Amino acid sequence: MPGTDSIRHPLTRTLLVLTLTTGVIDAACYLGLGRVFAANMTGNVVLLGFGIAGSAGLPVVAPLVSLGAFLLGAVLGGRMAANLPPKGANLGRAMIIEVGLIAFATLIAAVFDITPDHFSGDLIIGLLAFAMGVRNATVRRLKVADLTTTVLTLTLTGLAADSQLAGGEGAGSWRRGGAVAAMLVGAVAGALLVKADLVWVLLAAALLTLATWLVFMPAAITSADR
Repeated sequence: MPGTDSIRHPLTRTLLVLTLTTGVIDAACYLGLGRVFAANMTGNVVLLGFGIAGSAGLPVVAPLVSLGAFLLGAVLGGRMAANLPPKGANLGRAMIIEVGLIAFATLIAAVFDITPDHFSGDLIIGLLAFAMGVRNATVRRLKVADLTTTVLTLTLTGLAADSQLAGGEGAGSWRRGGAVAAMLVGAVAGALLVKADLVWVLLAAALLTLATWLVFMPAAITSADR
């Protein structure tokens, strides 16, 4: 079996699909729930600073909700990883949590009117950010370089710094490039769906996560525990 540097590795494929899902989820939050992210915490910290400074009416509460929920999710993900080995099975448990939380957020959005900068919007943000925190903490323990599924800064740095242009061998370039492309495609798809309705973009994220769990996860779990 090829290593995780290759996009043919089952675990790498799983993480790439989750990266695509991140683009969809952050499109739902930023465009549909009031300029906040559920996965990109670096962006939230910056947006929170802008909001505190009163710049362009940016929110303060929503980034705090997202940051707090993400941290709580990461705590749970960390405890699961420490207490519930092996790594592959733990990834499966984290995916079950993510599927459940995104599905619950989709159901709430379908039943109730969701308003940004109000409790309903912050509830959706909190559910999604908690799910992203659990996932991020779990993926971190898998130690697949530059493939966190939620941010791309290190991925882009590795893509450039290890390239032949920089004097490197270009190892992992397809995997890193695939992560960037996946996030971009997810963001485009999410932005298009949110124009129709918030429910559609959340439903797309839920179905993508469910498909990842059902289709890609079994092989990924096996390969992660080798």
